[in-house]
Amino acid sequence: MHEVVALMAGNVWKIVVQVGDVVEEGQDVVILESMKMEIPVASEVGGVVKAIRVQEGDFVNEGDVLIEIE
Repeated sequence: MHEVVALMAGNVWKIVVQVGDVVEEGQDVVILESMKMEIPVASEVGGVVKAIRVQEGDFVNEGDVLIEIE
């Protein structure tokens, strides 16, 4: 199981995958918004999205788990 984590604090602007989706290494899975900038967060591994731990509009801190990939 691999966890995609927030690399910085910000708001979850958009979740671009759903549970069950197959993702590739380097694919954007979440877009954070911080200081009016959109920051894409990419998966470091390929696999299947098993869980989404945040919702659009949530505030996250650096290191918070966003998505689990298996």
